[in-house]
Amino acid sequence: MGITPKQAEAVLSRANCLYDDNAVQAVLDVMARQISEKIQHENPLILCVMTGGLITCSELLKRFSFPLEVDYLHATRYGDDIVGDELNWISRPHKSLQDRTVLIIDDILDVGQTLYQIEQFVNQQGARQTYTAVLVDKLHDRKSGLLKADFAGLTVPDRYVFGYGMDYKHFLRNVSGIYAAGAEDE
Repeated sequence: MGITPKQAEAVLSRANCLYDDNAVQAVLDVMARQISEKIQHENPLILCVMTGGLITCSELLKRFSFPLEVDYLHATRYGDDIVGDELNWISRPHKSLQDRTVLIIDDILDVGQTLYQIEQFVNQQGARQTYTAVLVDKLHDRKSGLLKADFAGLTVPDRYVFGYGMDYKHFLRNVSGIYAAGAEDE
C-alpha cells in the first residue's frame, strides 16, 4: 500500500483544497477559545493521539495560556490500511489519568471507533472528566462509537482527506491546508 515521494507529489497536485491554511488557523483560534473556557481552571492533562493528532495538538497548545500538562498515546485501528477493527496500542499514556480532566486531541473523527475506545480507556483509568477535540469531522452515516467530538473544527465530505496531520498513505501530513484526494487517488 506504500507510495513513493514522487507519487505523493502527484496526489497533492491532483487534490482539491477544501480548506486553506488561513481557514484552518481561524478555526483553531475558535476551538482554542471554546476549549479554554471549558478546562482552563481544571489543571487539565492534554493527550495527543499520535501520529495524526500531532499538528492539531501543537497548534492548540500554542493558543492555550493556562497551566496544563501534556502527554501522548499512540493507538490505531488502521496500520497500513484505510479500514480496521481492533485498536492496536503502540504506546499508552505515561502520566496518571486518575482524577484528571483529560482532553484527547486527534486529527479527525471518521467512523468514531478509535476515539471511542481511547475515551473508554481514559475513563477506565479514573479520569474525572474527559473531552475530545478533533480538527475535522467527516460527514457520513457510518459513525459508531463516538458519534460527536466535544470540540470539532471543520467538516469534510466523505472523501479521502489529508493535510494538517492526516496522511495519504503515510505522506502529506505536513501539508498546510486540508485536501481531498482526487477521484483517481481515492
